[in-house]
Parts: sequence; structure tokens; C-alpha cells
Amino acid sequence: MSTSKKRDYYEVLGVGRDCSPEELKKAYRKLAVKYHPDKNPGDREAEERFKEMAEAFEVLSEPQKRAAYDQYGHAAFDPRARGAGGGGFSDGPDIFSQTFGGQSMGDIFSSLFGQESESGGSSRGSDLRYDLEITLEEAVNGVEKHLTLTKQGLCGECRGSGAEKGSKRVRCATCAGRGRVIYSGGIIRLEKPCPTCKGNGESIDRPCRNCGGEGRVNQTQTIQIRIPAGVNTGMRLRSAGNGEAGHRGGTAGDLYVVLHIQDHPVFQRDGDDLLCEVPVAFTQAALGAEIDVPTLTGKAQIRLPAGTQTGASFRLKGRGVRSLQGSGVGDLLVKIAVEVPTRLNAAQRAKLEEFAHLCDDNVNPQGRSFLERAREFFG
Repeated sequence: MSTSKKRDYYEVLGVGRDCSPEELKKAYRKLAVKYHPDKNPGDREAEERFKEMAEAFEVLSEPQKRAAYDQYGHAAFDPRARGAGGGGFSDGPDIFSQTFGGQSMGDIFSSLFGQESESGGSSRGSDLRYDLEITLEEAVNGVEKHLTLTKQGLCGECRGSGAEKGSKRVRCATCAGRGRVIYSGGIIRLEKPCPTCKGNGESIDRPCRNCGGEGRVNQTQTIQIRIPAGVNTGMRLRSAGNGEAGHRGGTAGDLYVVLHIQDHPVFQRDGDDLLCEVPVAFTQAALGAEIDVPTLTGKAQIRLPAGTQTGASFRLKGRGVRSLQGSGVGDLLVKIAVEVPTRLNAAQRAKLEEFAHLCDDNVNPQGRSFLERAREFFG
């Protein structure tokens, strides 16, 4: 199936783009039961749906592959997209190789239906996602955060082995010591690690009473993470080894922290630049004045020339956001909003009327220019 005809992977699994790994896994399992070839013998449509949702889950269940898909869509895994001019793949990195780590399609399909076994029947722990909201000031200056999360951690009683002290290993009855089991139905034949011994070929005669032989238990942990200056909404930070503990002493997964920058009451962000709107009195705009403007580090002054109009913009160099790539600091752009008084006393009204009379037609040269253009347009 070409990438242009492929359905969106999130649509295939019936989940939102912001779904958690647990929600993704639950949706996949439900569909796998419904469309498995063993339950739908001879049903070609069910077979195609099973393949489609298996492919979608394989990509979305792995953080690195999911990130590539979120950014490039199906083209991230289509070698033909590179060099085709559709997204700059010809000059960029080989996304397909980076994402799949050089695995063959057979390896990918095998790992889809079971945990990849490490030595001794252990398996790698799951990666975790943590959505973190920070202030604009924290994003600009950088900050250290302490994250508290509940996850599968290493069992303190058996130190991850899953076995009671003095217990011994016996040949697994489910797989007869092979460590793998085969499922077949229709044209699909799947081989995956044994669910009983997790691919080890042996089981423990006396599993750890604290963790039930898993080698891990639910625990709450506080993790310190450093957020560099210049981050923006949507960026992900990887904390290696701070995901869930592996099964029976396997390698721990990673923690991915997704950043969300809170809205600021004064400033808006545009890349490495900051934007703000400053109201000024119409007398200051007409006569010119020095005014104070806010910055993230305090106040600064700018000089308004006489006749400053609403929408005029002033640039303060180096008062923006430090680039995450270390290529300098952005600017602060100050936009002027001229305020007109809504209430005038008698003396003020009289003076303004006198002023308007003295100005005559020169009071609003920009407005006059607009009227002249309008007359020309409408004939």
C-alpha cells in the first residue's frame, strides 16, 4: 500500500494523537482479539485489518518511531520519500534507519507480538511519557524540576531476579524449555517469547513473594531533570533509564518529558523573539515621550518620536529568548497601542475642539490619504 493511501495510524487504532502508551496498548489488544485470523478464518478483510492495526501499533508503541511518525507521517518509513522533494528527505538524515535501528522487517514483526528477550529471560522496561507545564520565564532561563511519578521499579526483596532466596530454576512446561511459542492461523505464523518464562526456557520454583516473580513492583519515585534555556512547547527531553524497570533485571526504559509552556499575561513568543503590546496616551504619541516598557528581566526605556501611530513597533536587541542551539539571543518587539480617552470634562473638550480647529485638514493626513485612494477606487 502506498503512503498516500495508508490510513492514519491513530485512526486505525481508534485513539487520539495525545493518547498514553497504556491507552494505545488497550486499544490494540481489543482490536487484535476482534480481527485475529484464528477468529476470522477465511475472512480476507479481517486479515487485512489485522495487518494494518499491527503495523500501526508497532510504530506508535515505540517513542522514537512515534515521534518520527508525528513529524513526517507515513513518509518517515517510506524510502521512496527521500529524494522525492516532499519534505527534504534527500538532504536530511535517514529517518527509516534511525527509527528502526537497522532491524530487518522480520525482526520488527517478531518484536511486535512479544517483549524482546534479554539474557536470562529478562526484558527491557517500558518507556514512559510525562507532560510537564512550565512558565515562560522558566523556558527562557532554564530550570531544574523534580518530577514525582508512580511506575514499575526494581523489587527491593529479590533485587530484580524474581526469585525467593534459595529457589531453583526448572524447565518451563509451557514451551518445553525452548523459550518461544508458535501461534498460527490462516497464512500468519507467529513466533514469540514464551509468556510463562519470558523466553528463558526456565521458570522459578519459588517466585519472590513481594513481586510475584516479576522482579519489579509499583513504586513512587522523584526524579530530578534539568530543562535547558530556550526550550519551547512540544519539545521532548529524554531521561535515560528513568522509565519502568525491566522484567527480572532487564534494562530499564527511558522517561520522555514533553514540555508545555504556559501562556504569559504580558508576552507572546515567536521563535526566539518576544512580543508585547504597550499602551500609551495619545498626547505621548503626538508629542513624543520616553516610556517604560516591560522585559522579562525588569524595565527598559524607549523613545517615542512625535507622531507615533498605533501599531508602530520598536525592537530591543537581545531582550528575547536564548537560542537552544546557542546561536545568540532573540529580541523584544514592542508594539504601540495609542489610547484615546473615553471621558472628557468640559475644559478638555474645549481644548481639543480648539486643537482640531487649528489643525484643520492636517489633523489626520493618513486618513485623508485613505479617503483619496477610496475615491479613486470607487470612481
